[in-house]
Amino acid sequence: MWNIISRTASNFKIKLCNSDHTHTRHFHSRVVAHKNGATTGLYGFDQLKTPKGFQRFVDEAIERSRELVNYIALMPASAEIIRAMDEISDTVCCVVDSAELCRHTHPDREFVEEANKASMRINEYLHCLNTNHTLYNAVKKVEQHGHLLSKEANRTAHHLRIDFEKGGIHLSAEKLDRVNQLNIDIFQLSREFGENISVDPGNLEIFPASRLPKHIHHLAKPIHRFASVTSSESLKSLDNIKEKGFQISTEPRVLSSILQWASDDEVRKMAYLKGNSVPLANHEVLDKLIATRHELAQIMGYRSYAEFVVKPNMASSPEVVMSFLHEISSMVRPKADEEFKNIREFKRENGGQTGVDLEPWDEAYYTAMMKSSACNLDSSIVASYFPLPQCVEGLKVLVESLFGATFCNVPFAQGESWHPDVLKMCIHHPEEGDLGYLYLDLYRRKGKYPGCANFAIKGGRRISETEYQLPVVALVCNFSGSRNSTVRLSHWELETLFHEFGHALHSLLSRTDYQHFSGTRVVLDFAETPSNLFDGVPRYYAWDYRVLRKFAKHYSTGETIPEKLVKSMQGAREMFAATELQRQIFYALVDQTLFGEQPASHRDTSSVVADLKRQYTSWNHMEGTHWQIRFSHLINYGAGYYSYLYAKCFAATIWQKLCQEDPLSLTTGTALRTKLLQHGGAKEPADLLNDLVGDGILRYCNGGIVPDITSLSDEIGFK
Repeated sequence: MWNIISRTASNFKIKLCNSDHTHTRHFHSRVVAHKNGATTGLYGFDQLKTPKGFQRFVDEAIERSRELVNYIALMPASAEIIRAMDEISDTVCCVVDSAELCRHTHPDREFVEEANKASMRINEYLHCLNTNHTLYNAVKKVEQHGHLLSKEANRTAHHLRIDFEKGGIHLSAEKLDRVNQLNIDIFQLSREFGENISVDPGNLEIFPASRLPKHIHHLAKPIHRFASVTSSESLKSLDNIKEKGFQISTEPRVLSSILQWASDDEVRKMAYLKGNSVPLANHEVLDKLIATRHELAQIMGYRSYAEFVVKPNMASSPEVVMSFLHEISSMVRPKADEEFKNIREFKRENGGQTGVDLEPWDEAYYTAMMKSSACNLDSSIVASYFPLPQCVEGLKVLVESLFGATFCNVPFAQGESWHPDVLKMCIHHPEEGDLGYLYLDLYRRKGKYPGCANFAIKGGRRISETEYQLPVVALVCNFSGSRNSTVRLSHWELETLFHEFGHALHSLLSRTDYQHFSGTRVVLDFAETPSNLFDGVPRYYAWDYRVLRKFAKHYSTGETIPEKLVKSMQGAREMFAATELQRQIFYALVDQTLFGEQPASHRDTSSVVADLKRQYTSWNHMEGTHWQIRFSHLINYGAGYYSYLYAKCFAATIWQKLCQEDPLSLTTGTALRTKLLQHGGAKEPADLLNDLVGDGILRYCNGGIVPDITSLSDEIGFK
């Protein structure tokens, strides 16, 4: 059962609620909560008052788990076995999740180091649990007596058995030993891949300084060099021969800014080449990871790692996934080709050169110019309506309007927070009480996890007839600035905030009997659906004027964002929707291919990427670039990246059929909550989706399920 924890309990990026359990006001809530002035540890865990507390946290989790294992060994087949198993999972998850969040966000190096040690120790213990035949046999026994269980307990028993078998417990001792070693290797390779990206983001020196736009100078480090001297006069003063320039990192955020704003073609080219060719060490890491995952899959009886991953999902097989990707690729190609030609023509007209080709480093720059020109958009004006405090107000608007609850600040207990910029929020319902807690860690700082993600801390679960353990999660972003400065978000950053909040709501609003199915602990190709609904293409919550006008206020005047400006933003987003969708299809195809069936002879991953880019996109591949060695989704979502496209299609249908008429109505929110969010993974996703919007959201295909693409096609304007 714990094989999936490394995915669902980390930053992923992570059941059935019976009718008599829906009104949680009848239950006491066990959660991280302390009186004002009380002292606790990180995230409300008393064990984590000091860095060394992680050792105690692991020790206590292992001790409690062993007690429960012994308890289970003596029990007859009953639902109590499932509840005890879930408590083991919850106990271990708290350590895994807390260590993961700490090592990615804590500014104190000692805390990070202890969290790393705890992570390694608890993952080693997970291997012991995964190979514990006492637990496995108990689960099989309970599953055979399914008539004794509730629907959710029966589903949990079934999934626990499958998860055990995914760990190889049913194999011979020799094969099981090899599976355990492969899982350890995969864990270490995955961590090494991410660490290499952090250590070697790529650096570039640009001279003179004037080649970099002034408004992104803050992203670069000023440097100087001695210019060549041609006259005796200039030798009199060193100041005359110093030339100012910049050193830039080509980590994704900086690279994106340069590609969008630098008018110097050569600067963009240099940044693109450097940013897509590091870290070199990941070539070997990725090759090893592909080989290791493939060997694991074959020992487990699968043809490929892709088949191993996709089998339990809605898609059920790589063939179904590839069929879906080819279908949507064919749909998008004509319009993507048309957009490519338009960009190329724009470049030729504005560059004064006929016959010049369009290069990969041109896309962001020229599409931004085209959007600005066609839609009269100025990104700084757009950002002026999204000061970060107002964007947090936008989250409050969603919670209050849709769910009839409040999303409010609550005080920290002493020792609970890890940085002064962090906020603690509570979703509180007037009838049901507190529904869950969310930490907001939104500002960029040195050493922090570089992206935006949703970290689980504690899953929801029913403890008794009168107690419910409330979910606790952390939303981590990297917006420039601090709580003491005026931070204004680009609309893209607002989308990111809403996307991650969609994940958070999935966790905070779920009310499952077992934490095994709490919130985002669902099949992979369903997990991104709520988050896509809240960001979406230019028709969903982060784009709809009826939503934006509730909170988007000018940082200095307080003026509500003009509807005309929002329409311009929507128009700009729609201009290259096919190009963006084609890019996501390409990413998914790379992911499926790299982890699909392996050829007899070794294949270079860069060649695979180049071939797929030429075949499935309108753009050229630049020789010497190796985009895949810094694409961390190959690690986190290996063979599952197609899930984002599933989510786009599902979200499009949900929006059109349920939300579009009145996106902020309590009726809409009640349907989202009671028919989708509160169930987490406790019901089949197909049943949840059909119950939410009726027919027309999915199709059955060769033993698997694929989304209906009609709504997405209509929205983007494909014919």
